[in-house]
Amino acid sequence: MAPAAQNSVNQPEKIIITNRHGEKLVGLLHETGSRELVILCHGARSHKGDNIMTKLALALENEGISVFRFDFAGNGESEGTFQFGHYWREVDDLHDVIQHFSGTNHTVSAILGHSKGGDEVLLYASKYGDVRTVVNVSGRYDLNGGLELRLGKNFMEVIKKQGYMDIKDKTGSFDCRVTEESLLDRMSTNMHESCLKIDKDCRVLTVHGLMMTAHQAELASTILDFIKAAIEQDKTSSN
Repeated sequence: MAPAAQNSVNQPEKIIITNRHGEKLVGLLHETGSRELVILCHGARSHKGDNIMTKLALALENEGISVFRFDFAGNGESEGTFQFGHYWREVDDLHDVIQHFSGTNHTVSAILGHSKGGDEVLLYASKYGDVRTVVNVSGRYDLNGGLELRLGKNFMEVIKKQGYMDIKDKTGSFDCRVTEESLLDRMSTNMHESCLKIDKDCRVLTVHGLMMTAHQAELASTILDFIKAAIEQDKTSSN
């Protein structure tokens, strides 16, 4: 790792990476000069600039660890259409990002995801297995859980009838469209079966809490300790 930053940090650099579908993914690189790089993955209906992503990026950067946070396709500044499901497609977005950095002077030392992103870093580890340190922050275990609360009691009947459902936010304004395809994609994604495929040598930290936003300093501290220990262990084993 590079020496811990002193007091202030540099402005992150905007980087655009084209995924395998030809869509431009927009991200921000917090460059500290370290070879080690941590990639951050946002949650559903979110983006690289949300509060948790930003604070974790700055916490890592202040410890001298380079960070890249980006928008999945259809979210934030990235191209594409938002999808309620598409977990595995976003896993492939993450792989395309990691492949991009494999051609630079960085090594992706850890991947971290929040909420839906937490599920996706676990799915990534089960499919690709080329990143040995994974942090899951509040990823959902049962992807069928919570659907009735979010979509309403008769959501399957409605979505089967018209092929989609428009979701409104708390103010009654349009929030997003859920298609039948994307809903079925989510419902068919089995986190339990996938997690059993993660290599036993992969380090996994899972953090859950009911008051996450009120305890972000503790969250950052826990994650920093885990990632720094993993980086040091990798250095020792490579010598």
